[in-house]
Amino acid sequence: MLSAVERKIEQFIADLNDKEVASLYASLPQGKRLRAKLILKIAGHSLAVVKTAAIVEMIHAASLLHDDVIDDAYTRRSRPSLNALYGNKTAIMLGDILYSKGFLELNNISPDVAKIVSNAVVQLSLGELKDVSLSKTFNTDKAIYLEMIYQKTASLMEACAGAAALLAGKDKNAYMTYGRNLGIAFQMIDDLLDITMDAETLGKPALHDFVEGKTTLPYIYLYEALNGDDKKRLKSLHAKVLSEDEKTWIKSMMHNTGVIQKSYNEAKVLIEEAIALMDARGESVLSSIAMAMIERDF
Repeated sequence: MLSAVERKIEQFIADLNDKEVASLYASLPQGKRLRAKLILKIAGHSLAVVKTAAIVEMIHAASLLHDDVIDDAYTRRSRPSLNALYGNKTAIMLGDILYSKGFLELNNISPDVAKIVSNAVVQLSLGELKDVSLSKTFNTDKAIYLEMIYQKTASLMEACAGAAALLAGKDKNAYMTYGRNLGIAFQMIDDLLDITMDAETLGKPALHDFVEGKTTLPYIYLYEALNGDDKKRLKSLHAKVLSEDEKTWIKSMMHNTGVIQKSYNEAKVLIEEAIALMDARGESVLSSIAMAMIERDF
C-alpha cells in the first residue's frame, strides 16, 4: 500500500497548483518510507491512515531539506541535494511549503492525531537547534546527546506509532514507546555506520559527523575511555577535516576500547524492549521491523 501513500503525496502536491513546487518535489530522492511503513503496519490501509502516512513523509522530507542546509550537505542518498542544485533559499522554502501543507492536511484527520504529529515537529525543531549548538563544542554529556537524538529523530517515529495506534484503536502509550525506542536506536545505528562503513556505501565521507562537529555516542564513550593525552588529541580533531592518519587513529582507538560494540549494545537493548512490547501484542511484523533496525548495513 505504499503506492497509495505515494499517490496521496502527489495529490497533496498537485493541490498546491504550482509547477515549480511539483518539479522540485519530484527531484527529491524517495528514501525508505520507514515512517509510512510503520503507520501502515500498525493501522492498516484506510483513507485516514494513508493520508496520515503521506503527511508524515512530507514532514520528514521537509526536515531533511532544512537539515541539508544546516549541515552544508551537498549529497543526499548519493545524489546531489536540493540545496546543491538550486540553492539554500529554494531548499528552505520547499521545506516550509511541505511543512505547511502537511499541517493543513492534518486538520482533516483528527484533532488527536494532529496534536501528536504537531508536537513531534516542535520537538524535531528543538532537536535541530540543539544539534547545531552542540556542534560548536566537543560534547561529553551522554544525556544531552540522547535528548537531542530523541527530539531530532525519535520524536517523529514515536508520533507515527502513536498516531497509527489512535487510528487503529490500539494502546497509544505502548506503541509510542515502541516508536521512541525504534527512533533512538535508528539514530544510534546511523551514528555507528558513519564510523564503520565506507564512503561509497554511506554516500558521504566516512567520519563525516565528527568533521561536522557532531559528538555522537561512540565519541563520548571513546573520550571516557582514553587517557589524558589521547583525550586532548581527540578533542583537537573535533570539527576539522581529518587526514587519513587521523581517521585511522580514531578508528583504531575505538576498536581498542570496544566503544563500537558498547554503543551497538545500547541500541540493541532499546530494540529488545520494543520487540518485547510488540510480541506481547502479537505484532510480529513490528518486531521484525525493529530487529531489522539493528541488523542493517545502511
